[in-house]
Amino acid sequence: MARPRREPRALKQGLTSRQVSMISIAGIIGAGLFIGSSNAIATAGPAILVSYGIAGLLVLLVMRMLGEMAIANPDSGSFSTYAGQAIGPWAGFTIGWLYWWFWVLIIPVEAIAGADILHAWMPAVPSWLFAFLIMLVLSCTNLISVKHYGEFEYWFALVKVIAIVAFIAVCLMGISGHWPLAQVSGVDQLLGNGGFMPNGFGAVLGGVLVTIFSFFGAEIVTIAADETADPKEKIRKATNLVVYRIAIFYLFSIFFIVSLVAWNDPRLLQVGSFQRALEILNVPGAKLMVDIVVLVAVTSCMNSGLYTASRMLYSLGARGEAHALVRRVSRSGVPTVAVLASTLAGFVGCFVNYAAPGTVFSFLLSTTGAIALLVYLVIAVSQLRMRGILEGRGEPLAFKMWLFPWLTWFVIALISLVLGYMLISPAYRYETLMTGGVAGAMLLIGLLRRKPRGKDYAPLVPQGH
Repeated sequence: MARPRREPRALKQGLTSRQVSMISIAGIIGAGLFIGSSNAIATAGPAILVSYGIAGLLVLLVMRMLGEMAIANPDSGSFSTYAGQAIGPWAGFTIGWLYWWFWVLIIPVEAIAGADILHAWMPAVPSWLFAFLIMLVLSCTNLISVKHYGEFEYWFALVKVIAIVAFIAVCLMGISGHWPLAQVSGVDQLLGNGGFMPNGFGAVLGGVLVTIFSFFGAEIVTIAADETADPKEKIRKATNLVVYRIAIFYLFSIFFIVSLVAWNDPRLLQVGSFQRALEILNVPGAKLMVDIVVLVAVTSCMNSGLYTASRMLYSLGARGEAHALVRRVSRSGVPTVAVLASTLAGFVGCFVNYAAPGTVFSFLLSTTGAIALLVYLVIAVSQLRMRGILEGRGEPLAFKMWLFPWLTWFVIALISLVLGYMLISPAYRYETLMTGGVAGAMLLIGLLRRKPRGKDYAPLVPQGH
């Protein structure tokens, strides 16, 4: 007599409310704010505030659309699952693998950035060893249990939040003339050196392309919420708070930087925007403090990247769009094979970078240039189609996109416009074409692959909803 087939283990709800709250904050505060903002400011001048505002508005609308779908049906595959349900399995397959591809290339980037900081502190230890050690430690925390990932991310996020709040407080005292060490005050740099928009509105649009990728990661909360109790409420809260996080952590901090630092200051690109602002205010130990915060930021981003990549790979496996092995879940509720596969891909990226610096890995990294915008575009199209399906069924929605369908169409048009601009712009054409090539290859595989028997996308809304 044949033994009854055992049901595969599922992910466990091991994340606490405080961890999910911090993960939702940490997802939008990456190294791009501390490091990449200097390039953005040098591109557009003080008008980079407009660029951040436009990018922030786009992310806010995308998160609202994603929140509508995630609250109706929480899933670790998030937008990949919704794309498969609303557009077609080929769309879910393509965007899911693109997202995994993005994060397994970003994981070594963050590990290398953190390793460079540690190597500067301890030159006797080679940078590559630090990179591999960082990846090894964080992969172990992800393998033990989701609670360990959540705890690491909680403290990483707390450090970042405290650092930004302290930075804003010091800068506020500086421009108001109450910081005792400062020799400057006021917001003269905001309108000096050629005015608020010294390089024209075209530079502001270019600044949007630089800043939009700083926000990528806000969607992580819709993936993590599936591993916590009451995921719908967690997603609702996180989505509603996106606007405040964008305003406080990005717009406020960048406002103080461009008020204190000249956009054409040569040290801006050398040391970064946060360190330069603290230097102008004569804050002692500015470099060390910023290095510590950046180290925490890149480690946090890598930690979340490994978690997100593994959950997306697990979801692809659960839908029959990746090898069945990646569906394996440990007793503690961790998709171990998915974590190990994502970690291995990150190790390969690190090895390639150190074995052939500036060649193969740079080529691979260029393929991620427009993935964030493609993900946002797919989220918007999925929400547009899914709303029509659910309303046609008479299903009530507890959380809705504003001014549907007009704002959804606005987002679709805006992202399409930005992608078109990237395609014709010499500065972004190569990365856009590379991303298009990878996306096209994955789309072709998705269209041609043989669908496994018994596998399909779950209904748009679970039974009994």
